[in-house]
Amino acid sequence: MAGQKLYPRATVKKIVKAHSNCNVSKNADVMVPLTPTSNASAELLTQRNQMFLDYMLFMQTLMKEAAIEAKQGGERGITARSVKKATVDSLAKFRG
Repeated sequence: MAGQKLYPRATVKKIVKAHSNCNVSKNADVMVPLTPTSNASAELLTQRNQMFLDYMLFMQTLMKEAAIEAKQGGERGITARSVKKATVDSLAKFRG
């Protein structure tokens, strides 16, 4: 990706915070290209973005389900056990 322009880090941080109420840490890599160089790379970029968004939606659902499992189990926070319990249900929702 050398030579490809990226969005300014501050802009991406503001967008992420505005849409998800989550902060981006100082050392997080921000790799969001401004424009694709060709039509083929635009299609590939779209496919990669869709896969990334699907993955993020799955992780968000998994963490919500794990939080519910943890509260029902009387745990203080999300543990590996609550994530394992929530994984089966979350995977079932996202199978195509």
